[in-house]
Amino acid sequence: MPPRRLKVPRLELDAVYWQPDWQPLPTDEFRDRVRAFVDEHDDWVIDGNYHSFVQDITWETATHVAWLDLPRWQVMIQMVRRSFGRALTQKELWNGNRERWSDLLSWDPEENIIRWAWTRHATYRQRYQDRMKEERWSQIAFARLRTRRAAHKWLYKFGFK
Repeated sequence: MPPRRLKVPRLELDAVYWQPDWQPLPTDEFRDRVRAFVDEHDDWVIDGNYHSFVQDITWETATHVAWLDLPRWQVMIQMVRRSFGRALTQKELWNGNRERWSDLLSWDPEENIIRWAWTRHATYRQRYQDRMKEERWSQIAFARLRTRRAAHKWLYKFGFK
């Protein structure tokens, strides 16, 4: 989803959280940066999750949450293609970070993003299903998008052609 089409500021949470050499930003500083972004803008798009760190900040003023809830097999195909492609090309991600072959070959989900996605898929699905029902988030229009086609249709409603 190119943010330029919406003409609103966009914050990519991975770019804030992951500092050089894949070091995480301290939680308090991460929360402060996200809070400053949300407070600075009337309209915004935030790309990412980080539920345990900043979801309370982002969702307290959010009007819409789009959840791309693809089947695990589709997520895994995307993760493998993207991660191995980035490792092969050494494409810079955030703050000088690049996918490392050693991480992609690790069995530890804290090191291997592909393994992390595999082990967390069901957890995140359940978490979103539960959160969508919470009274605390009743001001949010949730969109659970289970196919890419559904995502495109949803975006079309907001002026994407």
